[in-house]
Amino acid sequence: MKISRTLSIIILIVINIAIDQISKVIVRAEISPRTDSSVGERISIIGDNFIMMNVENTGAFLGMGSDMSPTFKLIFLLILPIIVLSYLIYYIIKTKSLDRFSLIALCCIAGGGIANVYDRIIYGSVTDFFHIDLGGVFRTGIFNMADVSVTTGMIMLLIASFIHKKKQ
Repeated sequence: MKISRTLSIIILIVINIAIDQISKVIVRAEISPRTDSSVGERISIIGDNFIMMNVENTGAFLGMGSDMSPTFKLIFLLILPIIVLSYLIYYIIKTKSLDRFSLIALCCIAGGGIANVYDRIIYGSVTDFFHIDLGGVFRTGIFNMADVSVTTGMIMLLIASFIHKKKQ
């Protein structure tokens, strides 16, 4: 049985959302959150190199914009992302010329974006919980699975653009 292209797109987006939301439910239930007055629980996965914690991010990427006024937060962290994600989904479904690799990449970006917007609507913040520190050589902010989906999608799109340029 072959499933339709549109159904495949929906399934890919929903899988990205589900992985993110399930991971956040587990983190919220199992790891005490960091607050202004407490550091919160830190779980070492691989020494001090890979740590899990529960941080509620009221801003955007790496907490940027967390000190914006409520009106600007509403515009830049909810309304604008909803408009962009709506157009992205429309573009993914309508553009039949997308290659499979780019299609998967865009579905990852859409799924991750939707998952974080969902958190902002339901909880007023986004739950972040992963932190990587490779001895100062490579260090991340605190992120979540939706961020992983978006980043993976962006890297895939970058690779796809190089592949297409090489073919031309």
